[in-house]
Amino acid sequence: MCLKYLKAMWSKLYHLFERLEIPAKTILLEEGKISRTMFFIEKGCLRTWVNNNGKDITTQFFFEGQKVSSIESFRTKQPSLYSIESIEPCILQTISQHNFQTILDSSAELKSEIEEHLFKRLLQSQKLFYSYLKNNPQQRYAELMEQHPEIILRVPQHYIASYLGITPVSLSRIRNRH
Repeated sequence: MCLKYLKAMWSKLYHLFERLEIPAKTILLEEGKISRTMFFIEKGCLRTWVNNNGKDITTQFFFEGQKVSSIESFRTKQPSLYSIESIEPCILQTISQHNFQTILDSSAELKSEIEEHLFKRLLQSQKLFYSYLKNNPQQRYAELMEQHPEIILRVPQHYIASYLGITPVSLSRIRNRH
């Protein structure tokens, strides 16, 4: 399918989106709340995280050109399993559940693009899960540097440490070895 065609399709539906500018450290969705919005990142960085007895654990990072929502909550209207927060000041395009459904109903091509996006997120989550099972923190950090250098460059160390399942002090030690 032609990328130019998909961009043209999205541009026809642009009126369904609302632009949102937010500062860093803005909670867009709280764990336990129902997700009613999907976010398309024009500029900035978002993260998803869970609360584990008062300690937040980062689960994913998202950058320009990516879309994020608590898709499980967004589609099922069940409480979100995680929070969504900005790490940097962001410019987002947001869309409601109703308008998102309008997009899915309007084009098989766009629906297919969204399905592909969801598959990639699932694959990314599975890779992270298996990395936790198989690799030590140093191996996970090396993998992160190789596969997602933008995270190392843009995300504060305490979020990276949380993502890797280690303390900021342990991350410092690992970084000093590289």
